[in-house]
Amino acid sequence: MRISMRAVLVGVLLIAGLAPLAQAQEQVSGVYRGLMQVVRFDVSPPLRDIPPVVDPMTRRSDDPDLPPFELGPQDVDPIVQDWTGGPEMIPAPLISFDGQANSGGYTPPDPVGDVGPSHYVAMANVRFQIFDKAGNSLYGPANNNTLWSGFGGACQNENMGDPIVLYDQIADRWMLTQFTANGPTYYNCVAVSTTGDPTGSYYRWAVSTGTNFPDYPKYGIWTDAYYIATREFAGGSSYTGVGVYALERADIIAGNPTPTIISFFVPRSPQYIVGDGLLPADLDGFALPPAGSPEYFVGSQDQGGPYGAPQDALNLWKFDADFTTPSNSTFTMTNTLPIAVYDTMFPCGSGRQCIPQPGTSVKVDILSYRQRPLHRLAYRNFGTHEAMVTNQSVEAAANMAGIRWWEIRSPNSSPVIYQEGTYAPGVSDGIHRWMGSIAQDSAGNMALGYSASASSVTYPSSWYTGRLAGDPPGTMPQGEGSFINGGGSQLENSYNRWGDYTSMNVDPVDDCTFWYINQYYPTTSTSNWRLRIGAFKFNECGTPDFYLGASPDTNVICAGVDATYGINVGSVAGFGNVVSLSASGNPAGSTADFSLNPVTPPGSSVLTIGNTGGVAGGSYVMTVSGTADGSAGHSIDVVLDVVPGVPAAPTLSSPPDGATSQPLRPQFVWSSVTGSDAYWLEVDDDADFSSTVISEPGLTGTTYTPTADLAESTTYYWRVSSENLCGAGAASTVFSFTTLSSLPFEDGFESGDTSAWSSTLP
Repeated sequence: MRISMRAVLVGVLLIAGLAPLAQAQEQVSGVYRGLMQVVRFDVSPPLRDIPPVVDPMTRRSDDPDLPPFELGPQDVDPIVQDWTGGPEMIPAPLISFDGQANSGGYTPPDPVGDVGPSHYVAMANVRFQIFDKAGNSLYGPANNNTLWSGFGGACQNENMGDPIVLYDQIADRWMLTQFTANGPTYYNCVAVSTTGDPTGSYYRWAVSTGTNFPDYPKYGIWTDAYYIATREFAGGSSYTGVGVYALERADIIAGNPTPTIISFFVPRSPQYIVGDGLLPADLDGFALPPAGSPEYFVGSQDQGGPYGAPQDALNLWKFDADFTTPSNSTFTMTNTLPIAVYDTMFPCGSGRQCIPQPGTSVKVDILSYRQRPLHRLAYRNFGTHEAMVTNQSVEAAANMAGIRWWEIRSPNSSPVIYQEGTYAPGVSDGIHRWMGSIAQDSAGNMALGYSASASSVTYPSSWYTGRLAGDPPGTMPQGEGSFINGGGSQLENSYNRWGDYTSMNVDPVDDCTFWYINQYYPTTSTSNWRLRIGAFKFNECGTPDFYLGASPDTNVICAGVDATYGINVGSVAGFGNVVSLSASGNPAGSTADFSLNPVTPPGSSVLTIGNTGGVAGGSYVMTVSGTADGSAGHSIDVVLDVVPGVPAAPTLSSPPDGATSQPLRPQFVWSSVTGSDAYWLEVDDDADFSSTVISEPGLTGTTYTPTADLAESTTYYWRVSSENLCGAGAASTVFSFTTLSSLPFEDGFESGDTSAWSSTLP
């Protein structure tokens, strides 16, 4: 491993506390806008029961070029790390699998995802997909607005992108979001799962931002609220400043239709105090911030950028939300934290075309010129200290991209840039690294994921690096790994877009495993990108403990049938104490038994819910808990959906009973039946249905039109049965109808019966 002594020296100075401290300054406050309005709310059906929407998509493109501002002085970065550690040091991926492909022909994808106890949820502009942690698809891909199917309004009807997904490990909830962009009224569309199952039901809100289009929304999960920051465009066209929102956590978790939502606005004057957006802190781990802690937001400024910044620095904002007396809330820029000089203005003109690719002159977007740090601002309370990490793409050296990353400590009492570095091995190997996301595990180790590309050999790829908590400050010396090496270049040459962000997240099960999502091209094409999801873990992480998992985590049964769940009891860092299992919340009258109890991890048991014959139909959330010496214990939720019995018979509607002169392809219509999953339509010219001409089981709708003509002048009989998991219900009443004749006369014409001449053509 080759280590630059310059980087180590800078890191040592930082760790020794000799880095510049926060500047004393007059505080800047946001403008209180009062309580924001929820204009629509509901609780969705289980997502797994909503057919994925895959209609043609639209996607709002943001302004393609920089505004015409004069640039300041361009700096030489003094803390560039122009080397990688030994490749044998970085752990190999534990898993790496493809997410959704681009089936809509748009760019950029804006890859974002998060990980829960049993699932990974991946979102992009403008589709999402839910996987188990082995990479098996459980739902989707589907348009993002599938989440708002049946909701009504712009959240259901628009599919404009800029999604965010976050897992709330404290409440065991998922939050999936999108914005609307058609106006004249705009919305943040927020969906929060009612349980820990992302394929289950969701609370859904449409939060109005009035006539301000809420571009580039970023979310953070905190103890008192879910926080949002947006770039706001008045009337959808003029960037006027940054909006921030606090959605009261207790209201959101409980599914309150009218949650308290506090909002502030910060005008872009001077522009450098908000730049191109602020990033809210997002909680990692299970240790909460100290009681009464505000939420933190961070922005960046570059004196060489377009907004007249007086220095290179990070701007630290604090949101003190008072949900008892909202007007007492404050949003204030409390500190400007000077950083080692850097240069965000890559020399590719005022456009986006900066990063070269093999086999083409087309270059892709670096996005460094946007004056903002990149998703996420990952917060963690280590007990001994609080820390936040984030990053930004930069020009690390002449014509070479890199990633500046920061660790901020003591954000509330005495904020300081504890360490920072610019990761840019491309100075030596010619490969650009950019579009990063960074996080810390429970041991203080860091992982940085990013895109990598060069003019030859290296197609745009998804790579990662990292540092151990004891490594020299300011460095990422653990070498590089690859989740996927790209197989082609992007040829899209209008905006040359590459995703606006990626996401590095920490697995809540062990608080050690890093999960990362980015994009790549399997082959050279205009826009056939694909998402890639991968995970790895440093061995130097993990307090001995156990964890629980369930497969499946949802069962659907007919009353009277047993339901079984495989319960996995995993081991962290060699934990081997026996785990005693229990279950609660099972339906009244049913039994809950484990095939093996206790379990020595790693091991497994089977939970059987029996005696369900008298259980009422409905959905039941059950909790499986484990206790063991040397552990605080863990719990997971599983779902049991009980179908009470076969469904009732439908009521037939059209063709009406006894109808005549019916078309040869009549539309059959019947009523929907509660508890029915499907219907079986039968049509025959015999009333005993012994030789059906139409037999269509498994129909999910309540209408059917034949694909071939029936016979003319023929009487038919038809009936419909309902079906569900418990079987087929009774058939409906039998209706009959007679099809029309195409002839302008009846049978009596040749026998001299002139009354038939009065027949008319249909």
